[in-house]
Amino acid sequence: MNTNSGRTNNNRARIRRLVRKAVYALLAIAASAWGAILLRPSPVPVKVMEIASGPFAVTISEEGKTAIRNRYTVSAPVAGYLNRTVLRAGDAVRRGETILAAMDAEPSGLLSPRALAEGEARLRAAEAARSLRKAELEGARAGFGLAKKQFERIDRLLPSGGIAKQDWDVAENRMQLLSREAKAAEFALRMAEFDVEQARSSLIQGPEKGRPSEPVRILSPVDGYVLEVFEESARPVQAGTPLLEVGDPDDLEGEADLFSADAAGVAPGMEVSIEGWGGENPLRGRVSAVERSGFTKVSALGVEEQRVKVRVDFLEPIPPGYLLGDRFRIVVRIVVRSDGGVLQVPLSALFRQGTEWHVFTAEGGTARDRKVETGDNNGIMAEVLSGLEEGERVILHPSEKIRDGVKVVLE
Repeated sequence: MNTNSGRTNNNRARIRRLVRKAVYALLAIAASAWGAILLRPSPVPVKVMEIASGPFAVTISEEGKTAIRNRYTVSAPVAGYLNRTVLRAGDAVRRGETILAAMDAEPSGLLSPRALAEGEARLRAAEAARSLRKAELEGARAGFGLAKKQFERIDRLLPSGGIAKQDWDVAENRMQLLSREAKAAEFALRMAEFDVEQARSSLIQGPEKGRPSEPVRILSPVDGYVLEVFEESARPVQAGTPLLEVGDPDDLEGEADLFSADAAGVAPGMEVSIEGWGGENPLRGRVSAVERSGFTKVSALGVEEQRVKVRVDFLEPIPPGYLLGDRFRIVVRIVVRSDGGVLQVPLSALFRQGTEWHVFTAEGGTARDRKVETGDNNGIMAEVLSGLEEGERVILHPSEKIRDGVKVVLE
């Protein structure tokens, strides 16, 4: 009896030991599994963007200013005594009517043979220049008339789809450009006519001493406004002394000094957005000229920069309620490239590896390193030449936690 009781107790003890071992083993397994779960890195939250094709524009932006397109400096045609100037900057003037200045020719009697010969030579040169400007104006007007007729024909075809919008834009741009050229040629002819009158005035025989002189009146060569007065007080002046400057502030253009490296990619005819001029919306413009000579400009930080002046035509009038004048601040944004259907990637997704550009794509919850080849960029997006396909998702602003093969989750 005692023997059986002892065996039973031994069996129970053995069972309890086995149970304890099993429990310890299960606890160890659970702890190991839980530790593995705790030690396993969690997916990195990321933001992604889907690669797609769309409109793509590359622009060059630079602060600039307005400028009166045609301005003329009026000078004293003869030596003599200048009467006090009553005009002030901003006063309106009419061509051939407004007296800009009046002066008394210097008492000198008859002109010397040398002075007479020089004056006659200047007159002949001025008359020849006038003839040339007249021929240029006739040619400019003929070109504008032809361009206007072509545009009107194309404009009638546009509503019916008989002409592409791009061809309509080209025709309109050409008409606007030739209109500007015709106006510039007209102004040049007026200036040439004024130069002829100035040359004739230089042949005026000064009065003999003791005799009163006939006052020399200088009339405005153009319709417009006085821009600046150089000589206000009455005093003796020599022939050729600048007296004042006149022009038409309604005939404005824009100008900006671009870095020479940027200007190398700019050409006349490129579209321009004129911003920062004071109105709510940008104004349309077009590059009219890129000067072929650069200059050195010192920046605010004292750095010497090579710059090139670019001139811009306004293609639309200033809206009512606003006023633009000479040397007003503007921002010129030149469109150097504009295409549709360009595959592009955000610059915020790109990073460097040596000399190559890479991105991380999000594929099935895993980050994958991808080499890409890019083309132009506009400061926000870059053109994709190879390495990515439309519809793929790239990770934006990849942190140091992102590596090839790392698990990711969308934020």
